[in-house]
Amino acid sequence: MACTNCLSLGLWYLIGLILFEPAMKNETILVVEDEPAIREMIVTTLEMAGFDCLQAAEVSQAHHLVVDHRPNLILLDWMLPNGLSGIDLCRRLKKDEMLSETPIIMLTAKGEEDNKVQGLDAGADDYITKPFSTRELVSRIKAVLRRSSALSGEKPIDVGGLSLDPASQRVSAHGKAVDIGPTEYRLLAFFMSHPERAYTRTQLLDQVWGGNVYVEDRTIDVHIRRLRKVLEPFGFADYIQTVRGTGYRFSNKID
Repeated sequence: MACTNCLSLGLWYLIGLILFEPAMKNETILVVEDEPAIREMIVTTLEMAGFDCLQAAEVSQAHHLVVDHRPNLILLDWMLPNGLSGIDLCRRLKKDEMLSETPIIMLTAKGEEDNKVQGLDAGADDYITKPFSTRELVSRIKAVLRRSSALSGEKPIDVGGLSLDPASQRVSAHGKAVDIGPTEYRLLAFFMSHPERAYTRTQLLDQVWGGNVYVEDRTIDVHIRRLRKVLEPFGFADYIQTVRGTGYRFSNKID
């Protein structure tokens, strides 16, 4: 993607000179961006914030780096060269059991709601539209890493025969594997780790998608319906309960 506004890049870099709170545990971020000037600006900003960085300019190179280095998070541009997009890489990673747990933030100039929903449906954890401030970028990365850590504990959860293993990110029902998408998995993981409590759509948005992601209420409702559809053949759809006037809760106590 060509860089058309060097002045904006200069402003981004100056903003990046702000003293960021250091990252914890020296997490590694893979920056996948084909425009060298933008990529270097992002890497400089993240290194100043205390992150270690890997760099890739296209999908094949990025995939090799993910396999070899297992970064803590991928910052992934939508438009990439050689006929493969960031969405293609996101879908490929989310289908790989060994790599699907890696958080992904889509970074792109595509700001339309349909594009954002497409990115999130592909398994992205967050979505940032260019141009953005470097402080916002670092804040979003830290927020996604916190959520990822909270949802990736090692202890399996079992509620009435519905089991979720955060370590392998597998779901089973009475011992049978449940085929579940990445967004529905995160939603179920949050519900199962916070049972018997009603959450508003806004709270679910903050906890599962991140408060800075623009997702309408109807989009959350769509994922709730998808989750119920996945659980229905196993008799667990009723565990995802609608609370009138509030939102949703997870409970094995059927009214």
